[in-house]
Amino acid sequence: MKPVFQLAGASVHFGRPATAVRALTDVTLTIAPGERVALVGANGCGKSTLLRLLHGLARSTAGQVAHDPDARQAMLFQRPHLLRMSVQGNIALGLWLRGTPWVDARVQALAALARVGLEDLAMRPARKLSGGQQQRVALARAWAINPQVLLLDEPTASLDPHAKREVEALIEEFSNQARTDPSSHMTLVFASHNLGQVKRLASRVIYLEHGRVLADLPVHDFFGGPLLQTHYPAAHLFVKGETA
Repeated sequence: MKPVFQLAGASVHFGRPATAVRALTDVTLTIAPGERVALVGANGCGKSTLLRLLHGLARSTAGQVAHDPDARQAMLFQRPHLLRMSVQGNIALGLWLRGTPWVDARVQALAALARVGLEDLAMRPARKLSGGQQQRVALARAWAINPQVLLLDEPTASLDPHAKREVEALIEEFSNQARTDPSSHMTLVFASHNLGQVKRLASRVIYLEHGRVLADLPVHDFFGGPLLQTHYPAAHLFVKGETA
């Protein structure tokens, strides 16, 4: 199968050349269908910029960025943007914009809400929901389009512990379903400060520092064994909690 994403020396700089902020520098990586990739590192290391680059919301200033043009993508942000309309309407609108007739879109929206346990709130104003409920609506909106690539930017960072567990359980459920369905191959790429969450959800971990990829390892090598300490000292210090 062809890669979902392939980056070769990709860089993203913001501002004028003389004073540009280097958000990403010389990033080279390949992500295959079905991988569950966690992006970790301190604040400002480039995780969000990398996600935006993968989703087409940021442009590279150098290098090459290739993606599978046939793969349906959805991205969730730390604070989801919901329109001033009902919960059902927020999901149906996204489907309608993709060409689904409005009547069918509303039916599919209800099915998506049932998937995340919020069908009883379909007619509630979306912006009146709690943070955890809003993130579940955002997940339902993503799930409704049957994405093959799901990008998540700190999806549980601003939630209380109970809401975090609910949202994480849904992400894991979506990912597990994709792994057991040979026709799905859903690819998950997410940024997280929660290393426990990374252990639970990821199969591969990419560590960034100052916009550069300093480690790219299977999750069991990132969190166990001598490989990280020996070959990736900066990432080792991060895992030990000795970097901010």
